[in-house]
Amino acid sequence: MSTVRIGVVGCGAIAQVQHLPNLLELDDEFEVPIVCDVSPGQAEYLAQRFKVPKYVTDIRDMLAADIDAVLLCHTDPKTEAAVQAFEAGKHVFIEKPICTSLQEADAMIDAMRRSGKVGQAGYMKVYEPAFEMAKREVDTMDDIKFVQTNHLHPSNELHLSHFKVKRFNDLPPSVMAERREASRAARREAFGDLFEKAESCGIAYGLIHDLYSLRTMLGVPSAVISTEIWNDRRAITTILEYPNGARCVVSRVDLNKLWDFKQTLEIYSEEKRVILSYPTGFSRRVLTKLVVQGIDADGNSFYKEPAIPWESGFTRELRHFRQCITQGTPSRSSIVDARDDIALIIDITKAYITRSPVYR
Repeated sequence: MSTVRIGVVGCGAIAQVQHLPNLLELDDEFEVPIVCDVSPGQAEYLAQRFKVPKYVTDIRDMLAADIDAVLLCHTDPKTEAAVQAFEAGKHVFIEKPICTSLQEADAMIDAMRRSGKVGQAGYMKVYEPAFEMAKREVDTMDDIKFVQTNHLHPSNELHLSHFKVKRFNDLPPSVMAERREASRAARREAFGDLFEKAESCGIAYGLIHDLYSLRTMLGVPSAVISTEIWNDRRAITTILEYPNGARCVVSRVDLNKLWDFKQTLEIYSEEKRVILSYPTGFSRRVLTKLVVQGIDADGNSFYKEPAIPWESGFTRELRHFRQCITQGTPSRSSIVDARDDIALIIDITKAYITRSPVYR
């Protein structure tokens, strides 16, 4: 297989800013013969703008086409589309968070295993060269004491204004109603008797970039000690415990009018600090930065800020997806592992609702 023929489902901002430009740049590795969106105007626009031969509004028509894989970046929920794609014998790349409930995750994983195809979550930050360099540093740290992630998030519209992004208002009312009902059903499935109280806790799912980065770097936490949702549900702070007793403070605050995006992951031991600073996902050619501070074998303090290769995590995750398809390489961000992130989001939410720790 010289190139992977991939169809894109969802023709909104992330497809226009990242996925289609990146796939077209990787034209020796990917071909995009078809795109799909329930908005006819959106699908037609994307096909015309990026010179894609065909557009459709029904995923069943896409799955009947001559393609090897699908990239799902449409509005949630994505579970039904993912299961349909696996059942049609397609490899699936699904944007984060992959779903709302563990039942949805299990349905996708079961469909993937039955199909024998690749199921990869769109976790671009762990494919950043700086993240990989940081992981190698963290793997040398003997006794991690403290971890924190800070995520100060402005309105995405401030960053999207720098790109040519077009939207259409032509969705049939029935489609919007079906989406709302499917999302509500998934939340009910996720939280059971706590469903009504969980309705106002959607910001917990906004932690997904922070949580998958933490899991990849440090493994799965042993407990959610506490969660606070504040600032009119536009901010969340949660404290996680790891098996060695280390604590991690995770915060996200939506600051809609402040243009500057800030997201950091900081890992501390007695003798080393590793600090990552990420750009917004709605940026191109902007590098993640890495700072390492420590004490060498002679007791001397050092500070280094290594040069980072000029390659995007979005591009690297696509190349990895192709490698998984063509060479059988195990996915570094499999939907099997992504299930752990959904479980943690649910536990973070439960800690807020019950006002008590959730031990895992």
